[in-house]
Amino acid sequence: MSSPLSPRLVRGGIVTMDPDTSAVRSVIALQYNPDSLTRTLQIQAVAGGQDGTRVDALRLRGPAVETIKIEAEMDATDQLEFPSQNPNAVQFGLQPQLAQLEMLVNPTVETLAADNSMANAGTLEIIPLEQPLTLFVWSRSRVAPVRITDFSITEEAFDVNLNPIRAKVSLGFRVLNIDDLGFQHSGGQMFMTYLANKQQLASRASNVALSVLGLGGLP
Repeated sequence: MSSPLSPRLVRGGIVTMDPDTSAVRSVIALQYNPDSLTRTLQIQAVAGGQDGTRVDALRLRGPAVETIKIEAEMDATDQLEFPSQNPNAVQFGLQPQLAQLEMLVNPTVETLAADNSMANAGTLEIIPLEQPLTLFVWSRSRVAPVRITDFSITEEAFDVNLNPIRAKVSLGFRVLNIDDLGFQHSGGQMFMTYLANKQQLASRASNVALSVLGLGGLP
């Protein structure tokens, strides 16, 4: 048992929200925090030299396009040691947790049935229904609106009923910025907060003297 003085472990996870009201629909906490997280930033620079205007070489068209990749582990072994307290784990293994993640990239049965009814009635739906706003949460200072771009599951162990009891989930996200959502969208506002946190953290980093880099001064 952990000491009462030990710090509370903060887990990463995913939150879905109503895009109009910002009401929280679901909260998914990763069972174990991944050991690593890969972030890639694609710079949105203005292509210089095409129109003879060299000043564009230092301009940015907008925020960098950021992608995030994680690999999370899931294990139901501990829950199966106490079957009376974890009936879902006994009956289904990890299937409920995996299905919860899979529904992040699938429409609901009700949505598909409604679309089919509209099609059969001759109603043409031009704009598809908007999915919930998805947030990737990795500490209080890193909460970003995202779209899931990659998703794979590797089931590694099973119980006698072939329910998965150990699995690895690989998730890829693209951070949605104001170019994707606009300033008025709740997700756009969350991106601005996400970027503001980066800016504040950057201001806390110490600058070093030019001499550290072997330079005496710049013209």
